[in-house]
Amino acid sequence: MSAQARFVTQAAPLPVIADADTGYGEAWNVARTVVELERAGLAGIHLEDQVNPKRCGHLDGKQIVPTGQMVSKVRAAVDSKSDDSFLIVARTDARGVEGLSQAIDRARAYVDAGADMVFPEGLESESEFEAFRSAFDVPLLANMTEYGKTPLLPLSRFQSLGYNLVIFPMSAFRVMLRSMCEAYEELIRSGSQAALLERMKTRSELYELIEYAEYTKQDALWSGSGPTEDN
Repeated sequence: MSAQARFVTQAAPLPVIADADTGYGEAWNVARTVVELERAGLAGIHLEDQVNPKRCGHLDGKQIVPTGQMVSKVRAAVDSKSDDSFLIVARTDARGVEGLSQAIDRARAYVDAGADMVFPEGLESESEFEAFRSAFDVPLLANMTEYGKTPLLPLSRFQSLGYNLVIFPMSAFRVMLRSMCEAYEELIRSGSQAALLERMKTRSELYELIEYAEYTKQDALWSGSGPTEDN
């Protein structure tokens, strides 16, 4: 994962946070995870209190570790970061296992252990988001994944509720996946991609996105061959 994180942070002009799941083990494993992902250039991670191996936070049948075990992981994460600005986001999946009040109690313990932000997963109503905001004066994260237990609220509503960060972890992927399926269906049906052209990024748009001209310009300077063009 650290290698993939490095690829992303080298390309992205904005701070990047990553889903570190359960930290890939116990407290010592969490410490190693934080060290490696911070070195990869991430701005932070979120850790969750599910039993490993975990499952999607919007599925039934989740299991969570004892509060004390997660507290140990949070402490290990906080102690292992070298930059105070590296975010340790504590996610709790307790809402779907123990209920809302227990989820708030767990999150409070994680904050006491040093977590910078709280991520309540699987909340089931706007009022539950309000309850979490009322319970804490630390930054809060909301997860807007589709087709789950959580209602889809607009960013403007989260701003009014006082949430500090909203993630859309699957939105672009789901759009991309449908487009890919439709593209292959069209190829199977017609044997041609002609009907798909208007939905595609053009070659020039792709080159602009990856700043291809800058690479060819630099290559020409290094090789001494002068400017080149590629159609």
